[in-house]
Amino acid sequence: MTTQQPIRIGLIGANIHVGWSPRAHLPALAAHPDFDLAAVCTTRQESADEARAAFNAGSAWDDYNRMLADADIEAATISLRVPSHYEPTTAALWAGKHTFTEWPLGRTTAEAIEMADLARQQGVKTAVGLQARANPAIAHLGNLVADGYVGRVMTCHVRLMREGVLSRDSGRTWQRDNELGAHTLTIACGHTIDALCSIVGEFADVSTVVSTQAATWHETDTGKDLPVTSPDNILVSGSLQSGGVASVQIGSTPWAGSGYRMEIYGEEGTLVAVSVDSPQLQQVSIRGARGGSNELQDLTPAEELHLAPEIPGGAAYNVGQLYSRFAASIRGQNNGDALPDFDHAVTLHHFIDAIRQSSDEGQRVAIG
Repeated sequence: MTTQQPIRIGLIGANIHVGWSPRAHLPALAAHPDFDLAAVCTTRQESADEARAAFNAGSAWDDYNRMLADADIEAATISLRVPSHYEPTTAALWAGKHTFTEWPLGRTTAEAIEMADLARQQGVKTAVGLQARANPAIAHLGNLVADGYVGRVMTCHVRLMREGVLSRDSGRTWQRDNELGAHTLTIACGHTIDALCSIVGEFADVSTVVSTQAATWHETDTGKDLPVTSPDNILVSGSLQSGGVASVQIGSTPWAGSGYRMEIYGEEGTLVAVSVDSPQLQQVSIRGARGGSNELQDLTPAEELHLAPEIPGGAAYNVGQLYSRFAASIRGQNNGDALPDFDHAVTLHHFIDAIRQSSDEGQRVAIG
C-alpha cells in the first residue's frame, strides 16, 4: 500500500451476477488503495451501470474499445471466459494500458505468445491471474525453502481433489470442450503447479497421465447429457531442476473432494500446507518440522507478506495481493519482481503443453 496517487484502472467483464469478477476482481479493486476503479465494462449498458453503482466505479461502458480510448485510464483488467481473452487483451495493449488478464492467458500457447510479444513491444507492465503465488502462506513457504528451512528439497507432492464434475448448469458446460482452453488441466493444474514451483523451483522433466474420466456432463437447467472432451484427472511426476523429485495429482471427482494438500520433504525439515480448496481461492494452513523434530508446528506467514487490505473471502484477498504486486510493477518498485507477467504465463503454457505431450506420447518429456 502507498500514499501515491491510485492507478486508474478499467475492468472488462464486470457483470456482478456471474463469473469471477464479482467474487474477486470487483471487491479487490474497490477496496485497494493502490487503484481507482475508474471504469467498468460489460456487453450491456444496463449490467455495466449495475456494476458501477455496486462498486462505486467512475464510469460504465458497453464497448471496451471506447473505454480503452479514455486517456485517463492507465490500466485494464480482462476478466472474461478464456476464449474471449485475446481480443480485449490485445486492444488494451495497443491502447498502451498496463494489462492484467486472467489465467490461462490465451486459449492456446500461440495466443499467449502473441500477447506477451505485443506487451513487450508496447513497453507496458502486465500481470496474469496466478494469484496462488501471492497467497501469503504460499509466499511464506517459498521464503522458508529459499532460506534453508528444509535444506535440500528431496521430494514433494501436491494433491487437489475437487467434487462436482458430473453436473453443472449451462453457464458452465462450455468448459467441456477441450479446444476452448479452460478445464482441469489448464486451470486447476496450472494454478496448483505454479504455486508449487514458486516454492521448490521449476521442473526439469515430467512423465504424466492426462485423462477424461467423466465422458458426459449433465446440464442441470436443460436436462441434457453432453459429451466431454476436457480432461478431469491429471497425474504428473518428474524431476526438479534442483535435483529433487515431485509429483502432482489433480482430480475433479463426483463427490466429497478432499481438498488441497502439499508436502515438501528436505534433508533438514518438512513443510505441509492444507486447505479446503486450491490456494488461489482459499487461505492455507501451514505447518513445519525441522532440527530433528517429528512434530509439525503451526507456522504463520510473515506480516510483510500481507500486501493487500483485508477483503472478505479468500479469492478476493489473494487477487488483491496480486494487485499489490501489479501496482508495484507499474511504479517500478522492487516487489513487482515477484509478479507473474505475460512472459511467465507463456512459460506455464509451455509447461501445460509438455504435460499433455508426455501423456499423449507415453514418455518422459523435458521441460524447455
